[in-house]
Amino acid sequence: MKDYLGAHMSISGGLHLAIDRAVASGCNVVQIFTRNSNQWRGKPVSDADVALFRNKFAASGLHEVVSHDIYLINLASPPGETRDKSLAAFRDELETCVRLGINKIVMHPGSHLADSPQTGLARVIEAFDQLFSEVPQFEGRVLIETTAGQGSNLGRTFEELGAIISGSHFPEKFGVCFDTCHTFAAGYDTASEEGYRDTMAQFDRLIGLERLHCFHLNDSKKGLGSRVDRHEHIGQGTLGLSPFRFILNDPRFATVPKILETPKGDNDEMDAVNLQLLRGLVV
Repeated sequence: MKDYLGAHMSISGGLHLAIDRAVASGCNVVQIFTRNSNQWRGKPVSDADVALFRNKFAASGLHEVVSHDIYLINLASPPGETRDKSLAAFRDELETCVRLGINKIVMHPGSHLADSPQTGLARVIEAFDQLFSEVPQFEGRVLIETTAGQGSNLGRTFEELGAIISGSHFPEKFGVCFDTCHTFAAGYDTASEEGYRDTMAQFDRLIGLERLHCFHLNDSKKGLGSRVDRHEHIGQGTLGLSPFRFILNDPRFATVPKILETPKGDNDEMDAVNLQLLRGLVV
């Protein structure tokens, strides 16, 4: 069976080209933005775009495509323009993924800004209850990403992620994306075998391993508990190779997508290099 390793790929020139780039780099899964990640309103996805994307994916041999929401979205923000734009952008993301046949959307839970974390979490829950009610045709899962906890960013602890899921009227719509860089920077020591086992035991107790639906495989430029989000090539950061070896050889995660978000290099050549390195860790 082909592994579930892949990378985030650019949609420059058309959504379907991300599929070509993924195949060329040796991916078996791929993550994309469905629009420009730094603009509130993306270029509309035409029916022709949808058909081309679906046909390319069907012929590619890839296991699945995962979407990532745009960076501007903050569902934890207070009532006002940012919240309104965030709700509209995520609603559009849900609707676009339905059309493209994408069943997993990775998202950052947002920032509580000047308010308390509890207030921010409540706003995220309220936002998703509204969104899932408005877009019932989305039958996939939103994957809340673990974060490094920079500034007022939510999602540094498994408790915060669990609070969003358990507080929602739609808990079945949620999963989690486990980012190796972010969790390490947040203070979860996955660099040792004992620390890895303890981290996964905490995750299972607080969220449930059955909700772990995606990994972002990134080494970290900064150290354990730094709360700084800086990705590094596999094995070249403070994590080293051990956490990736643990994940890749853990049978519980054999069919969970594992996606690189490491630096691309001048001509995207580093994805193939990092994928080859990861595959060499499988025993």
